[in-house]
Amino acid sequence: MLKSFYLLIIFLGIAASGLFAQQNQLLSIGALSQQHPDSALIILKKMYAQAVDKKDDITEGRCLQQMGQICYNQGHFAQALEFYIHADKIFSVNNQPDLQAANLGETGVLYYYNKQMGKSRVMYNKALAIYKQNNNLKGQAEILGNIGHLYEKSRQYDSAFYYQNLALKTYNQANYKKGAAKIYENLGSIYEDLARYDSSYVCFEKSLRLYNEEHNEVASIEVVNNLGDILRKTGRYAESVVQSRRAMALARQTGNIYQLAACSKDLGKVYQLMNRMDSAYHYAELSRKYSLEIYSKDGVNQTAFLQVLYDMDKKSNEIMRLNNIRKMNQVIVVAVGVVVVLVVVLGLVIFSRQRLKIKDQHTLAKQKEAEHLVMQLQIKNQQLEEESLKQQLELKSRELSNHTLNLIRNNQLLENMRATLQAMVKDDKRDQKKQMQQIILQINDSFNHEQHWKEFTTAFEQVHQQFFESIKQHSNELTSTDMRLIALLRINLNSNDIAALLGISVDSLRVSRYRLRKKLNISQGGSLTAFIQSL
Repeated sequence: MLKSFYLLIIFLGIAASGLFAQQNQLLSIGALSQQHPDSALIILKKMYAQAVDKKDDITEGRCLQQMGQICYNQGHFAQALEFYIHADKIFSVNNQPDLQAANLGETGVLYYYNKQMGKSRVMYNKALAIYKQNNNLKGQAEILGNIGHLYEKSRQYDSAFYYQNLALKTYNQANYKKGAAKIYENLGSIYEDLARYDSSYVCFEKSLRLYNEEHNEVASIEVVNNLGDILRKTGRYAESVVQSRRAMALARQTGNIYQLAACSKDLGKVYQLMNRMDSAYHYAELSRKYSLEIYSKDGVNQTAFLQVLYDMDKKSNEIMRLNNIRKMNQVIVVAVGVVVVLVVVLGLVIFSRQRLKIKDQHTLAKQKEAEHLVMQLQIKNQQLEEESLKQQLELKSRELSNHTLNLIRNNQLLENMRATLQAMVKDDKRDQKKQMQQIILQINDSFNHEQHWKEFTTAFEQVHQQFFESIKQHSNELTSTDMRLIALLRINLNSNDIAALLGISVDSLRVSRYRLRKKLNISQGGSLTAFIQSL
């Protein structure tokens, strides 16, 4: 009933916002853990879950640290170490050096009770370095005392005294009496191990005085009992009984069964030394009774604690399973979302590409249409140019024909005039003969005038382009007279017209044609005119 009421009070303290500070809540849970570790662990687990939900890392770390302390006190060292390591990571990440150092100190104690002295010292050194960096005197003194305790258990008493005295000096600097009382207690234990009982008694007395000044009855019980033990070892049995009875009374007031069993055992020993066997037997039996009660209570607590641990593991596994399912669902949702986004993006890309394709097709169609129009315009321009060239060619042909006809008429006129004048020269009129011969010479000169042929050649080349270059490829022996004959044959004039234009007879023309055939390597029977026309 008391346990349930105490548990209800703690729960109300945690749930009521602003009624108690977080530190006081954890201290209350620490007090509860001495009597009901299972209930304290349940409360801490709930606080831890709330801290995780609120992302309160500091409270989360402190809960883990205190859960580790409870597991350590119950002998579940592996579970305690797991909690300590987790808390250390949280304090380190959140830059909480004092909390981290305290956690390292408790981890060192755990290693010590597991007889892993090397690891214990490593933890103590790390904690001490942090405390020195932050000038935390209380923390330094606590770690120094723990290091001294390591040397004491290793029977290295000089080092043990050195560190315990250093811790005492540091506690005095910090004016922390409770810590100094613990160090005096440690020094008393070292002197007791060395059988230096007077020094041990003095240290225990100093420790007891400081505990009384701090009204710390729980811590003073063991010191009083230690005083009784020193008195017993020095033969002061009556005084030893007084101190042991005093310790037993304090233990009974505080309900400390462990100290009741220890005090009963020490009283049994001293009464045995005093040869008071009835009292010795009585206290021995009483010690056995308290020990059985301790074992029974420890068994019940261990069973309840193990059940809590089992429930916590089961619940943690269930939470982990649900978290995994939730994460899997989240992954599925994210994956579906990503797939939907990808499908939408793919659809947009396809739609965009289709639009671009259609746009490109329209552009290409317009481009082809424009090219077609340009081509049509080019064809039309070409046709116009061809028509223009054709018209020009026809015009040049007409000019050539007209020019040729003019040449023919001119030469025919000159021929007639020459014939008339030759007839006049045959007359006996001697006074006209010289004059007529001069006219004939002028007419002969007109037949060979180059200006008319230049004009004819120009007109001919405009109509028959590259013709002369082509004919020269067939022979390198052609003269200007040959070229004129070829040009006249090209425009398809008859022999009489050609003879008139060249100012020679038809027979002379026949001879010229024959010579031209040989120069052009035309076979016998081949037509000169046909050959020239084909070029």
